[in-house]
Amino acid sequence: MKTDFTDLRHRFEGFAARFGERSRPGGSPPPPGAPHTPPALDEDYWDTLHQLFTRDVTARGLRELVEQDAHDTFQFFTREVDFASIAHRPWYERYPLALWKVFLATAYRLSPARRILFALAVPLLAVGWIRYAFYGTMGAWMVAPAFTLTLAAASLFFGLLVLELRDKLALKGDLEVARQIQFGLLPFEPFQREGIQIRVAMRPANTVGGDYFDVIELGGGRVAVVVGDVAGKGMPAALLMALLQGSLRTLITAGFRGPELLEKLNAHLYANIPSNRLITLFYGELDPAVGTLRYVNAGHNAPFLLRRGGAVERLHATAMALGVVGVTLFEERELRLEEAERLFLYTDGVTEAFDPGEAEYGEERLEVYLTAHPLAGHEELIEGVRADVLAFCGIARPRDDMTLMVVGRGR
Repeated sequence: MKTDFTDLRHRFEGFAARFGERSRPGGSPPPPGAPHTPPALDEDYWDTLHQLFTRDVTARGLRELVEQDAHDTFQFFTREVDFASIAHRPWYERYPLALWKVFLATAYRLSPARRILFALAVPLLAVGWIRYAFYGTMGAWMVAPAFTLTLAAASLFFGLLVLELRDKLALKGDLEVARQIQFGLLPFEPFQREGIQIRVAMRPANTVGGDYFDVIELGGGRVAVVVGDVAGKGMPAALLMALLQGSLRTLITAGFRGPELLEKLNAHLYANIPSNRLITLFYGELDPAVGTLRYVNAGHNAPFLLRRGGAVERLHATAMALGVVGVTLFEERELRLEEAERLFLYTDGVTEAFDPGEAEYGEERLEVYLTAHPLAGHEELIEGVRADVLAFCGIARPRDDMTLMVVGRGR
């Protein structure tokens, strides 16, 4: 066996050496007098390869793979299967039904496209084993070693995929719970008071996202309108989003308002978020009775103020993003929403959406859509923008979270 392995190794080295010669310009041999090139695959290579597949491998780890991991995987895929309902059947009915129930329970956890691949792969592998078992009794496996090895390799590969699938589905279940918690923290319900209406929608790029919006009662009839964006996406951004919301609401409860509120919030975030993260935030205090809005834009995308008659104004940044430096100034500005006017707020997942050709949706395209639909209702405008962005992306999956909010008077 050792002689065969040595021969195989020498042949592989020879092939690699010939490939190296052919890869030179013109396929020419090394020039005369050039230093001798060591074998393409020397002893260090084989030592590295050996260490790669043997390092940290223990008998306990292998035993856990066969016993504990296999048991946990079986429990994971069968925990939703009612075996008691078929326990009374004879074995030749019970076992096929049990396999069928496990197959269905697993398939329904997958996305529709992957469900089709799963439905094709499992029966094909089963047919392969049935064929092997049948012809094996006839001695045919002696004349078909390639088929035997292929079937064994496919079975090992399938077992590895099942283990990985269990981990992925378990994580997906945790993410779904996190999504429910995150969406439960955010006020998706329409808000209406004294002629002011607020509508909002959010579409995370992943199961959970780092976009944040809020509508908070301030007392005295005033309302805080907030839209923010944590740098990044997925679970890390979602955790920072929860920190942002909790911190902001705590400071508001403590009585802080306006620029002072943003200064306190920035100092807290600077001390508690990673140095490679930042948060953009638009914070406004709205008085529905008169339509005045006092706001601070901390590095966030400039909202569109849609005036009567078709004029458009932008509410550009008045301060830098949160969490960048510990102490900074936050400038507050004021505007007035008149009847039939509205403010459109959004996160960069809208304008930085890309089509399959890597073209960006952009702010100009968004402004064109907003000004082209002046008579659309608030919710209709939000859904229209979202549909327009997704239509622009086509088959390209949106890369970032999208949040859209409309604050308007009338309609």
